[in-house]
Amino acid sequence: MEDGAAIWRIARDSRTLDLNSSYSYLLWCRDFAATSVVARDPQGEPAAFVTGYIRPERPETLVVWQVAVDDAHRGQGLAAALLDGLTTRAVSELGIRHVETTITPDNAASMRLFASFAERHRTGLAREVLFDAGLFPEQGHEPEVLHLIGPFDPPPGRLR
Repeated sequence: MEDGAAIWRIARDSRTLDLNSSYSYLLWCRDFAATSVVARDPQGEPAAFVTGYIRPERPETLVVWQVAVDDAHRGQGLAAALLDGLTTRAVSELGIRHVETTITPDNAASMRLFASFAERHRTGLAREVLFDAGLFPEQGHEPEVLHLIGPFDPPPGRLR
């Protein structure tokens, strides 16, 4: 829970993520710690994070909610390393077979991150519009495109 304020600041400073309330980041760190991860700088301060949750209707699916890296730590591969580590842990410990995330069409960096993630893990990547722009109450919100990644192979000894 102690990382909630720091990851809220990283999300705010990213200027690309939809910023949730600071309260939601505190709750996220409490309720979804098993499906989220934080990288720390040498001083122990949060430098990057990936938040996620298990889809209630699809318990083999990890939804990646947000990925952000503090400005001072960009370009070091932190986002990819966190995403790889979280997914590896979720496959092994939670039986995850798929990853989902949504990305707006103007977010080229996130599209590259998830395309290279699927490629590294030698698994499929499909895309479809999940929420059309017209569904959002505010003007100018782009559509949210669902990226469906998987299936991931179960770890040895775990059958599916």
